[in-house]
Amino acid sequence: MTSPQAPAPSTATGKARIMVLLAAFLGWMFDGLEMGIFPLIARPALQQMQAASGIVDDKFVGFWMGWVTAVFLLGAAGGGLLFGWLGDKIGRVRAMSMAILCYSIFTGLVYFAAEPWHLAALRFIAALGMGGEWALGVALVMEVWPEKHRPMLAGVIGAAANVGFALIACVGIFFAVTQDTWRVVVVIGALPAALTFFVRLFVPESEKWQHAAAAKPTQPMKEIFSNRALIKPLVLGMLISSVALIGTWGSVQWLPLWADKMAGPELPKAKAYTQALSALGSVFGCLVGAWLGGVLGRRPAYFLLSLGSLVSCALLFRGVDTYGATFLTLTFIVGAITAAFFGWLPLYLPEIFPTRVRATAQGLSFNAGRILAAVGALQMGALMQTFHGSYAQAGAVISLVYVFGLVIIWFAPETRGKPLPE
Repeated sequence: MTSPQAPAPSTATGKARIMVLLAAFLGWMFDGLEMGIFPLIARPALQQMQAASGIVDDKFVGFWMGWVTAVFLLGAAGGGLLFGWLGDKIGRVRAMSMAILCYSIFTGLVYFAAEPWHLAALRFIAALGMGGEWALGVALVMEVWPEKHRPMLAGVIGAAANVGFALIACVGIFFAVTQDTWRVVVVIGALPAALTFFVRLFVPESEKWQHAAAAKPTQPMKEIFSNRALIKPLVLGMLISSVALIGTWGSVQWLPLWADKMAGPELPKAKAYTQALSALGSVFGCLVGAWLGGVLGRRPAYFLLSLGSLVSCALLFRGVDTYGATFLTLTFIVGAITAAFFGWLPLYLPEIFPTRVRATAQGLSFNAGRILAAVGALQMGALMQTFHGSYAQAGAVISLVYVFGLVIIWFAPETRGKPLPE
């Protein structure tokens, strides 16, 4: 890792900082809304597409849920690389507006999907924008705001996606998502396109990026892979991101489908209630995760989050077999603890990479985790086949990934109290 230097004082006004934070928050909130659409519509959409065969089987749903989720995560990984690279080349703000436009348009186009592979293809392209927005928003906020605010800002950004999850879950609570109505929900996904005009008109560019770009033309990919000092933090960033992403996308994201199966057709809103409670827990967890990183240090906080996730997932997946109060309570707790990583990661990842390559390196780290999470999602689908459609047994196996998190974090550097590397 490049040794930290004292950063040049930012001249950004209070209004400019607020605009940057608002843009990053809204961009990631709508990103979360887009991500939350699929768990809500997946089972009814796939069942409708399967209906022509005259069979309704959760093995089919699990198989395609695994593939669509995996393709989505691969797209997000590619988008993190593509838009992160653009952010280091042409600026955080311009690249962010392009990423938001990408995920809005292609989520809305899911309305026209008629086959499972249509869902996969459109989710892949939409995911390019979703993956890019995270790296750009985090880099922009952390470069514009002073160091003392980083834990609070990381928590706010991490919580934003889960606010989006909660919002789309509320849609599912007040609007029953069935085989006849799921297409209406995806139209909502096109609405964030309007945010691109706000970003381009009112959000200032990062001064740190402008100074770095003016000093020397940026070649972020070449710099990352030619600088041996950056390889170790890059690999560690990939691994610590992977634990959080595999746990979330390989097991926790399947909770609405599990709830839908347990509750049956008599309670079609069960998946929405499940997603809403998971999202509300996640908002709280993101704030706590970033706060723990600021108070205890980055490494002890990550260790505690891994331990808490391992225990809470075991209680849920191994101790519950019916939809009800116990399931919903544990869903809130699991949502809070497992999502706390997404408040911790925006705090930590910017602290291990220098300004000139920060957006690209963050995108590589976070989205390499998504590639491994795609493998986890496929394994969840395969385990569903092995365990005869049991979401609980498959989720119990995938959530063991948190054991790896208990170990790997102690190989990463402690960065609490240090300035961002220049």
